Amino acid sequence: MQMVQFKIDGMSCEGCAKSVTAALQGSPGVETVAVNFATSIADIGFDDRLTNVETLKAAVEAAGFDVV
Repeated sequence: MQMVQFKIDGMSCEGCAKSVTAALQGSPGVETVAVNFATSIADIGFDDRLTNVETLKAAVEAAGFDVV
C-alpha cells in the first residue's frame, strides 16, 4: 500500500471533510482515508496498481475542493 498526504483547500465544515472522504473512498484502489478538517489534511492509503496520485487529486477536485 502506498500513502500520500494532501493539503485540501476549500473545506469550511465537517460536512466538507465528509465529502472529500466520500470522493476518495469512491475511487478504485483506495484502501484508507483520513481527512482532518482542523488541519485540512487528507491521508490516503492506496494500491498503486489500481490508481495514482493524479487520479486521487482529480477525485478531490471533482468534489469541489482544491489540492494545494
